[in-house]
Amino acid sequence: MNILSFLNLLRMIYGGKKPDIVKIQKMGLLAVKIAQVHALRIDFLSEATCLELSKLYRANIPIKTEDALKNLNRAPFSSIDEKPIATASVGQVYRAKLVSGEDVVIKVIKADFKRKFEKDVAALKRLFKFVIFFYPKLAKVFDPIGIIEHIEEYTLKELNLNNEIEGHDLLYSLYEKNKRLYDLSNLKFPRIYRELSSETVMVSEYIPGKTFDEILDRDMDYSRLLLLFKIHGFFMFNIGTFHGDIHPGNLMYHDEKIYFIDTGAIGRVSPRLSSGLLNFFDALSVYDYERCALRLNEMAETGIAGRAFDRFADKFKRLYSDFRGKSVGEVSLTKKMMETIKLGVHSGMSFEKGMFSIIKSLMFLDGMVLRCNPQARLMEDMRQFIAEFRGAVHTGS
Repeated sequence: MNILSFLNLLRMIYGGKKPDIVKIQKMGLLAVKIAQVHALRIDFLSEATCLELSKLYRANIPIKTEDALKNLNRAPFSSIDEKPIATASVGQVYRAKLVSGEDVVIKVIKADFKRKFEKDVAALKRLFKFVIFFYPKLAKVFDPIGIIEHIEEYTLKELNLNNEIEGHDLLYSLYEKNKRLYDLSNLKFPRIYRELSSETVMVSEYIPGKTFDEILDRDMDYSRLLLLFKIHGFFMFNIGTFHGDIHPGNLMYHDEKIYFIDTGAIGRVSPRLSSGLLNFFDALSVYDYERCALRLNEMAETGIAGRAFDRFADKFKRLYSDFRGKSVGEVSLTKKMMETIKLGVHSGMSFEKGMFSIIKSLMFLDGMVLRCNPQARLMEDMRQFIAEFRGAVHTGS
């Protein structure tokens, strides 16, 4: 990525017009990842821009099958469909059948993505270092190198499918430890064929269902999304280790069960943050804004007191003055949460990095509810599960 393509990317994101996601994909994997991060920033980008950028989580330009499968050992397979059933930013998925008869899917990392991605990251880092040399304030205000390094870290993990297998095994082990302590009966994990998998290829059980993304707009029952919150919320608020990229393309529904797939990104937060957020949402679900302000301050790594806290509490109440009883179509929970964290930071608080993983999960849940049932009062519907989380025991990782 050179300076002209980077500036063009920023123009598409911040220019106020509908971003051209096809052009962004043609710029390369780094451009897609930068745009995906911005899809979460409904706190300072328009909702229309964020919704368009969020399509990059599921809409990607496919590559030719002969290129995708050219290095695959075909011996274990009796047949492989030539048309991919899914295309992601880093990989492509094909349906197949093993010689032993099982129906499976093959996920293949796109050729040469790692090399080109690392080259683009290095070029962009050099650009930012040059700019910061002449404008050092940028590093404190925006920290562009830190953001790029964060994107680099999790993308390189995605480009190694062994990380997805490790994430699958971790979440499954937590499920096994806790399934008798909390109702996780509607959660499932596809079987992974480790003996056929590697850094660039993963073979897993074929699930004859559909992703949430395929059914959200027409066939999704709102109760399924509440079931997702019940399951995912337990991992977030009680265990503190959870699926870190739970967008609707990474969830499948079949036979009344929710399947976690694409588990390469794992979110982790400290017990203080996970229990603190649970206490915060407990107060928010009944619109107790004074208690919300206290709970947010308690979960901060650096809290505030005295007049600083009083000023924060007053601003918090004004921020949520339009929140009570509103549907997700009227007031975005994600935007409120991002504005809440921003208000806390500007008031003198600091939070651990894991906070963004929680906000990201809430953004996906909020967005799914918006597509499925924009009239839903999500916070009020969450009350029953928050009570369950508070009363649940668990075994951590």
